[in-house]
Amino acid sequence: MPKTFRPTESELEILSILWEKELATVRDVHDIIYQTKEVGYTTTLKLMQIMHEKGLVSRNVDSKTHIYKAELEKEKAQDHYLGKMIKTLFSGSSSKLVLQALGSHNPSQKELLEIKQLIDKLENK
Repeated sequence: MPKTFRPTESELEILSILWEKELATVRDVHDIIYQTKEVGYTTTLKLMQIMHEKGLVSRNVDSKTHIYKAELEKEKAQDHYLGKMIKTLFSGSSSKLVLQALGSHNPSQKELLEIKQLIDKLENK
């Protein structure tokens, strides 16, 4: 992943909103962030402008209100950070990551079924 595509924690928060909404204004993003932490509108605006300069987001300037869209694919970011986490926190062991995740959180029945199906698929390769 190029250095410009390595978002900060705050940028990841904004990206997660854009991944969910697909298109959003600064106001849309700010209103969601403000529900969990006090941050000024201008801070959100500045972050999104920086993200645009980095190529993390694009913006449509055809109307008075700019509409932003994530340019970094969610799966690409997940792959990058998961790989980094496995390498640095779990000594390269994906099984340690999975065991930690399953031991620390209570997966739903649906999630357990999906995990079992993935294991079956991997065993049948």
